[in-house]
Amino acid sequence: MPRKIDIAAKLDKLRAFFRREGRAPSYSEMADLFGYASKNAVYGPVNHLIALGYLRRGSGGRLVFTGKITAGIAALGSIQAGFPSPAEEELLDTISLDEFLVRRPEATYLLTVSGDSMQDAGIHAGDLVLVEKGVTPKKNDIIIAQVDGEWTMKYFGRDRQGVFLDPANDKYSRIRPHNSLKIGGIVRAVIRRYE
Repeated sequence: MPRKIDIAAKLDKLRAFFRREGRAPSYSEMADLFGYASKNAVYGPVNHLIALGYLRRGSGGRLVFTGKITAGIAALGSIQAGFPSPAEEELLDTISLDEFLVRRPEATYLLTVSGDSMQDAGIHAGDLVLVEKGVTPKKNDIIIAQVDGEWTMKYFGRDRQGVFLDPANDKYSRIRPHNSLKIGGIVRAVIRRYE
């Protein structure tokens, strides 16, 4: 009968190795790390960790850590935002914010927000917005656009007169491009740090 794999203990050892070495271990190093007599014994746990999304095979078959190990934050459960309820702290998984927020890393970039034209959408000066380029915007998507040579972030819309961009602040007016409109991407997430 195959022995039960203690994934949590192995993940702790792999995270400690990453903090120390900055890379994934070789099969031989992993055998030492896990206390196995040979590197052949490592293949079962490695395949299990690949299936769970903690490891992947890189070029030449080398093992590479995913964000679940390199940038993970413990996911302890959920919290009710309404009335208080008893909460138990239970380690459910480890989440990499990159993997959670970014669908297409090659097409994603961050911008720091300045100004207050999107404050009613919950986007404030100093926030970071995660933007995905190369996607066609739909009505009410928040987009980054160059309008007549000036960059802005607004809601996207279209009517009989054509494309328009709406702010999320009554102090500002709707924008209609006169000469040019270039879509720089769609805002996928807002990141705000509380100090």
